[in-house]
Amino acid sequence: MSSIPLPALFASILSTASKVNNLPVIEDETQDIVQSCLADLRSLESRIMGLSLFSPNETLEDVSTRDLIYLLVSYVYAQVQGRVRTTEREERQASLELAQRYLKAFISRLEDYEIVPEDERALYTRNPSTLNPTSRRELKIKQYQKEKDIRARIEALRKRRNQNPVADDSGSDFDLIASLLPSTSSTTSDALDEEDDSETDEILRSTTLLLLRLCFVQANSQLQMMDQELELLRNAPPPIAYSPRPEAARAREQEDSRRRQKESEENDMWKLDAPATGLGTASQGPLLDQSGKPLRPFTILPSGTSDRARLQSQVFQPGHNLPTMTIDEYLEIERERGRIITGGGPASEKEPTSSEQLAIDAEMDGAREGEEKSEEKRIKDEKWAVFTDENPRGAGNTMNRG
Repeated sequence: MSSIPLPALFASILSTASKVNNLPVIEDETQDIVQSCLADLRSLESRIMGLSLFSPNETLEDVSTRDLIYLLVSYVYAQVQGRVRTTEREERQASLELAQRYLKAFISRLEDYEIVPEDERALYTRNPSTLNPTSRRELKIKQYQKEKDIRARIEALRKRRNQNPVADDSGSDFDLIASLLPSTSSTTSDALDEEDDSETDEILRSTTLLLLRLCFVQANSQLQMMDQELELLRNAPPPIAYSPRPEAARAREQEDSRRRQKESEENDMWKLDAPATGLGTASQGPLLDQSGKPLRPFTILPSGTSDRARLQSQVFQPGHNLPTMTIDEYLEIERERGRIITGGGPASEKEPTSSEQLAIDAEMDGAREGEEKSEEKRIKDEKWAVFTDENPRGAGNTMNRG
């Protein structure tokens, strides 16, 4: 691996990472590729440290254009680490923390070289969770606009370099990073000519710096999502450990099971059998055995009645209860009970009232019935006079008297 040139090794790693980004994480074959890619990235990182391409005391002007692209090794490692399959919560937490360390190292290196302008750093290092919904939405819009502007400038510089455009949905921009590496098919003389071309070097440097700023944007977004996932993992309740049941509990359950089975057998012994409804052999065999014990359920019917006649009489009957009396019989019963009011209407309006009839009957002079009615009218008038004397008009009206 050490004999492979750095550009060729990084290009191979980026090609593998781009392939892994489109494969299902659950597959074993994908995990084999992921582990191989991580091993190559560790080898590339050790070779970069051995060559001392980036020194803590140097500035951005001291770093050559061709070495700037290797600042993205930590970023690529974090992306590939995110494709590692984990089954336990502790494994997932350790994988996220490792990816976070590489992303923070990448961001710290860019800040040391002051590659990202101050306004962009302030824009992407703010914590959206501390803002209200309106401010958070405005921050997301500004971040999206800045990222779109950087991508547009990268594509413009790539066109000046006569490179094919890269699609926006290219995973984690592995293909975009690989396009800025020197061509492995070019000869040594061509590489020297390209290195001496100051205009090409300036375009390549500007494009690489813009790509670093773009990856800075994505690294900060991923860090925020990782922080949220790690917080959930740390605060999640511990998994319920499986513990075998003690012997006493198992013995008690077995005893309860035997007791329920015994009770069920005793209940079945005293239950009556359900009546036979089918026409199988069980309903057609002998009714009693030689000792007179019933062999199957049976129904005792009235004397001289057969099942055929009984069932035939139940055919074509109404599905509702039939009336037991006529309407006239019902009205006669209600009249005897006093539940029917008679009289009233226009005919009764012309008839005299009870007081008027009593006055008419009292005028029958010389007749015994007239004298009785006259006495009855006198008594009624006296009672009314006494009542009016004791209860003057308005005496019962106790409302609104102040």
